[in-house]
Amino acid sequence: MPSIIFNGSYITKTNTGIGVVSKNLVNTLSAQKVTSLIPKDIGMRGDIYIPNNLSPAQGYQSHLRRLYWLQKFVPKIMKKLNAKYFLSPLLEAPLFANVQSIVLAHDLIPIRYPSISFLTLYHLIYIPLILKQSKLILCNSISTANDLHYFYKVPRRKLFPIKLGFNNQHYYPQNKIRKKFFLIIGRHNPHKNLERVIKAFSFAKIKDYKLVFVGSFDSRYTPSLIKIIDELNLRHLCVWKGWVDDDEKLLLLNECQALIIASLWEGFGLPALEAMACGTPVIASKRGALPEVVGKYGYLVNPFNIQSIASAMNEVINDKTCFEKALLEGPARASSFSWFDTARAIEKIIDEID
Repeated sequence: MPSIIFNGSYITKTNTGIGVVSKNLVNTLSAQKVTSLIPKDIGMRGDIYIPNNLSPAQGYQSHLRRLYWLQKFVPKIMKKLNAKYFLSPLLEAPLFANVQSIVLAHDLIPIRYPSISFLTLYHLIYIPLILKQSKLILCNSISTANDLHYFYKVPRRKLFPIKLGFNNQHYYPQNKIRKKFFLIIGRHNPHKNLERVIKAFSFAKIKDYKLVFVGSFDSRYTPSLIKIIDELNLRHLCVWKGWVDDDEKLLLLNECQALIIASLWEGFGLPALEAMACGTPVIASKRGALPEVVGKYGYLVNPFNIQSIASAMNEVINDKTCFEKALLEGPARASSFSWFDTARAIEKIIDEID
């Protein structure tokens, strides 16, 4: 396999989404062939440390700083180490610098659900340039590959869907007594469809059950969700956890009635995979990549239909064999998703194009 520089600039101390993917790829890609670029202060070993102020947690300004770093310094690192490819776990790479990049696409939410924001401009201006210049594009699902072909007209020959993984040391069945709450993990952005989930919970009229939200407070979206909760008189039944570490997330996944991930669209759906690994029922959207992840496992719902989501909640509660089936089928299906296999698949693809 040719020498590769891996872009680990998105890894933080409180990883979600792309940060989780980045960290696990650093840990599983071949250390003999891959040189990892890692922020200084995160407590991980990196082959080359990069400035701490590139953290994505700092908003659009950090995005601009990171793009500047990619453009200004990465080509010099590539040349110094005589590396052939720049491997990035997101759609970011040096432009117009004679760098052969291989990028991983996750979803096109800002294109499917556009808004007046830096992120939308980023997808309209910067992303098309990255897609055009990249040697190939890895995709976290067939759904994402289809979106790239449809929205950006990327040739199918450049698109390589791969399966992501989960950490089986962090997520596994604990055989806990199930408590009376449904779990929601993720940001509060509109495409996560939390407004309809809250209304479905009210519509279901489930006595003594709660909704537990895991995800950072967002001043743009969270207040409107709290307003809906107050209008429906549900405040006493809703718990806001914020970001949680792996240990607390493991406990919540093993104690909840079900994970609800009824998004309007997901490029993959890592929480659904982690829930399956714990033997936890999953109420998942029929749209996007979630059917690829859960297969016949769990309860697929129409995310636009409040009654569909509510019915799934009641079905979980009323199905006496629900947890037995989940414990039997969930970990078995999750076992087909492995970071080790993801890394080997990426290395094989790179070997074959070299």
